[in-house]
Amino acid sequence: MNQILFAGGFGLFLTLIGTPALIKVLARKGYGQFIRDDGPRAHQGKRGTPTMGGIAFILATLLAYILTKLVTGEGITYPGLLVLFIMAGMGVVGFLDDYIKIVKQRSLGLRAGAKMSGQLIVGILFSVLAIQFKDDRGQAPASPRLSFVTDFGWTIGPVLFVVWALFMILAMSNGVNLTDGLDGLATGASVMVFGGYTFIGLWQFQKSCANAMTMVDPASCMEVRDPLDLAVVASALMGACFGFLWWNTSPAKIFMGDTGSLALGGALAGLAICSRTQLLLALLGGLFVLITLSVVIQVGSFKMTGRRVFKMAPLQHHFELKGWSEVLVVVRFWTIQGICVIVGLGLFYAGWATG
Repeated sequence: MNQILFAGGFGLFLTLIGTPALIKVLARKGYGQFIRDDGPRAHQGKRGTPTMGGIAFILATLLAYILTKLVTGEGITYPGLLVLFIMAGMGVVGFLDDYIKIVKQRSLGLRAGAKMSGQLIVGILFSVLAIQFKDDRGQAPASPRLSFVTDFGWTIGPVLFVVWALFMILAMSNGVNLTDGLDGLATGASVMVFGGYTFIGLWQFQKSCANAMTMVDPASCMEVRDPLDLAVVASALMGACFGFLWWNTSPAKIFMGDTGSLALGGALAGLAICSRTQLLLALLGGLFVLITLSVVIQVGSFKMTGRRVFKMAPLQHHFELKGWSEVLVVVRFWTIQGICVIVGLGLFYAGWATG
């Protein structure tokens, strides 16, 4: 428990004090947001706001994890390192995308092929490593089986597991990226999901098959590798995003950019894979799924019928064009995300309380 508190506290403190310093550096270098002309008109006033703010909470999370280990004397684990790796790796891909947008003044950033290649490289490395490094109980950081609140069914094998993990990583990283269109929207939603995974990791630790107390009743235990350290990482991410939200909420002083959105999506997928809650992530991160679906529906409808379902996609911009203020959209979407997390945690708890 102390590790979780330290990680969250360090993450919060580091972004609260570190983000203003990053804002000054980015503003001095002229690394401001490039606003596309086809977006909502109200967004044109955001042109020039410092971007690549994801650097702040990526570094804060990494430092919070390290400081927590130094203060508590606890060791690092492979699952924890893997989630930090997927976060940082996807963040690097996003940073390159943001950098090209700013320096080259190309609104779309990296070419689609190059961006996808970067995500695939990081995702494949994570997926392959996640089924290695077995402990003395034969448990790897991830399991080559599908999972909801825990593993179920037969193993799908290492090849299909890598394909499935890649799908999750790409879907969630791009889902957060699509959600990051309004001040504080993606950051606040991410705080809630990371809070949910902090609870899940702590619960799994208490029910872990590696604990002597649960070994007397194997049917009631969870086969998850180092769940407490996953909770520590989730807590560090929650704290770091919370601190960043102070500066990212409307009117935003800094944007996370693709640097942050791809990193957060990668971290969410990594936590789901390592905590054996792969399919549950679709509910816990329900807002990201909903917004991604709005884009799929919009593009599919236009290609098939020539008509648009929404005034604009992603979904948050549809409501802006309907006359909702930016703050109203953000708060109501946060409410939707909060409901998703509550329902997701309720299903997680019920799956074990009645199991």
